[in-house]
Formats: sequence, C-alpha cells, structure tokens
Amino acid sequence: MDTEAIVRELEERRDRISNAISLLQGNARGKGERGGRKRRKMSAAGRKRISDAMKKRWAAKKKAA
Repeated sequence: MDTEAIVRELEERRDRISNAISLLQGNARGKGERGGRKRRKMSAAGRKRISDAMKKRWAAKKKAA
C-alpha cells in the first residue's frame, strides 16, 4: 500500500470521527434529520382538545376491560 492511499484512508477516518463528534455535541445535522424546517407549535386549545380526546379514549378502553 502506497503512502497516498494510507493518507487518504486516514483522512476518511478522521472525517468520520469528526462528524461523529459534531453529531454528539449537537453541532451538525445527520442524514435524515430535518434541515432548516421549524417545528410547528400547537396552541394551548389544541393541546387541551387532544388531551381531552385521549382521556375519553382511555376511559372508554378502561371501561370496556
């Protein structure tokens, strides 16, 4: 194996390790993560509506059991 191939392999390893460290520290986005899109925020009324619906479902399931 010539020295150029060794250097290329070491640089690839370095880049993978550097990327892994950045991901663990939260400095970079990995593959498959949303890039640039912001999360939608749910209103308090929307959260309450979903909460009430889930409580109703759980009560019905508990009653049926």
